[in-house]
Amino acid sequence: MLLDVCKALANERRLQILRWLSNPVEHFAPQIDGDLVRDGVCALLIANKLGVSQPTAGEHLKVLAQAGLIEGTRIKQWTFYRRNEKQIDEVKHALQNDW
Repeated sequence: MLLDVCKALANERRLQILRWLSNPVEHFAPQIDGDLVRDGVCALLIANKLGVSQPTAGEHLKVLAQAGLIEGTRIKQWTFYRRNEKQIDEVKHALQNDW
């Protein structure tokens, strides 16, 4: 798990996604489907804000999800992402205690 987390956090774009998702209302416009806080942010909005293609954003989101740092929720044909605060807290705790 820790290796996946380190891989996920070793990229500035993935760190930026995590920062944006920490306060989605501040960083993203309201969505037609899905609540920004409850359901998460649509992957398309994340791709647009990053200035990358959907497949590129999808790879970043996949790495973050594999590390357990974000969770995806499917609504219609879209996937919405939000932070997994429990996992993030566990990672912070592990890093503080292991170093």
